[in-house]
Amino acid sequence: MTRTLAHPRVLVTGGAGYVGAVLVPRLLDAGYFVRVLDLYVFGDDSLAAVRDHPRLEEVRGDIRDDDMVRRSVAGIDAVIHLACISNDPSCALDPELSRSINFESFEPLLRQCREAGVRRFIFASSSSLYGITDAPQVTEDHPRHPLTLYNTFKGMCEDVLFRYQAPAFTTVSVRPATICGRSPRQRLDLTVNILTAHAVERGVITVFGGSQQRPNLHMADAVELYTQLLELPDADIAGEAFNAGYQNATVADIARTVQRVVAAEMPERSDTGIETTPSDDPRSYRINTDKIRKRLGFVPRHTIEDAVRNLVVAFRSGALPRALDDDRYYNVKRMQALGMR
Repeated sequence: MTRTLAHPRVLVTGGAGYVGAVLVPRLLDAGYFVRVLDLYVFGDDSLAAVRDHPRLEEVRGDIRDDDMVRRSVAGIDAVIHLACISNDPSCALDPELSRSINFESFEPLLRQCREAGVRRFIFASSSSLYGITDAPQVTEDHPRHPLTLYNTFKGMCEDVLFRYQAPAFTTVSVRPATICGRSPRQRLDLTVNILTAHAVERGVITVFGGSQQRPNLHMADAVELYTQLLELPDADIAGEAFNAGYQNATVADIARTVQRVVAAEMPERSDTGIETTPSDDPRSYRINTDKIRKRLGFVPRHTIEDAVRNLVVAFRSGALPRALDDDRYYNVKRMQALGMR
């Protein structure tokens, strides 16, 4: 896709979510017209800062509603597909709901995009689809061993996605590491974020397991990558999947990083301890990101430490009240509260 229009038009599904709430303002700043399709199950505030922007259109709707999708893709040049039930516990809560949103709605969306003349489709997959592996570096060619419904459906969607690749319809999949850092639609059910919340709110960091290897990617870098994928030549990305991550670390290492940064930023928490308990989540993998660096020139610039510092600022300012018990920060808790179907 080349930016030949005055304001290329982008649809961001799930644009009011954790990543979308940071990505949408970034796209507006870059000159795009942005249409958001989202159910807003976590409230209406995540895009409040840009709600009156003349190039933003918000559509409250369900990705499974064919008529809603048809109207949403009309006149759109590119789609960034973030919408899904995100994370393993949330998908396990209601497998049929998860299948309908995360997989069964996917091919109808692709079909409608292609019929509407959309030129580029960027899919937010997940590096968790590699499952458990002791390979020192997991490249994009590594066998997929999904352990949960969430990453199973991500892999199934990728298989469908690449069948739709065509000269007039460029498709690309991003397999991001676990995102960390601040967002107007804050999630605290992600490794770096929840360990930081424990340190700030409790003065004790609880680690489940600890030896599991987990790759991480700062929110700012994730958002920058999606923006770049709108502008790169078709030939660089067509029909490709890219790992996107920065720091591979064990959960125990992340906890120690959080402990150190919180102690430096909040002297009153300098005695924060770490407690370890068994975990029923065995996922462990290290992703290799040579492909995205060599092919696209994408090199993350922000660290786990940066994410922790940003979160500490938010906690100290009072921007994250009731961090450990408010369901708006936790996907599975909000789904349970709403009785989603």
